[in-house]
Amino acid sequence: MTMAKRDTYTPDSLLAVAVEVFIERGYDGTSMEHLSKAAGISKSSIYHHVRSKEELLRRAISRALDGLFGVLEEPGALQGRAIERLEYVTRRVAEVLMDELPYVTLLLRVRGNTDTERWAMERRREFDHNVADLLKQAAADGDLRDDVDIRLATRLLFGMINSIVEWYRPGRGGAASRDEVAEAVVRTAFAGLRKV
Repeated sequence: MTMAKRDTYTPDSLLAVAVEVFIERGYDGTSMEHLSKAAGISKSSIYHHVRSKEELLRRAISRALDGLFGVLEEPGALQGRAIERLEYVTRRVAEVLMDELPYVTLLLRVRGNTDTERWAMERRREFDHNVADLLKQAAADGDLRDDVDIRLATRLLFGMINSIVEWYRPGRGGAASRDEVAEAVVRTAFAGLRKV
């Protein structure tokens, strides 16, 4: 008697495979058939874990957003001068991005084509506003250079951090470590922002 292949996928391992496929093919270009082939399980096995492809997308994006919003609740983000909190948040956001690389990559690539994507974009804007408020407070405290445009500085700061998803590949020979990248982001950004 032959035993049927047992579904060894957990919701987390299925989610990891789905995120890889979404990044490779794009969410709109991914079907449940693509997901089942990538996971090596039947479509019915996938439906045992989730109701839909969009549920997988929401879970993946939630993981990224939970990590980012969690930074804003950490003591280092809540205590001290605004410039110190901003440096802390910048470092931690870079770390979360690298720790949750595929999930944040997917978050940064959503375009608003589904309810979940529109929800994700709204949450990203909310997060960005929180960080922009820290920049504004640091400027009001007199800790930023007078010639820094806050709106432009906010965009450049996010641009630098978010670009990490395009080139950071942990474990490659000669690649900078997570801590080295986070420290370089903070040093580079705040050398240009802080009043000397």
